[in-house]
Amino acid sequence: MSILVQLRHSATLIREFLVPTYRPERHYMRGPGPACEQRTRH
Repeated sequence: MSILVQLRHSATLIREFLVPTYRPERHYMRGPGPACEQRTRH
C-alpha cells in the first residue's frame, strides 16, 4: 500500500474513534416488547 492510502486509512480510524457515526444497521433493533403488546390488547 502506498503511504497516502495508509494515511487516509489512519485518519478515518481516528475520526471514527473520536466522532463515531451512528449506523442503525450495526445495531440489533427489535420491535415492541411484550409489555407494549399487553397494553394494546386492553
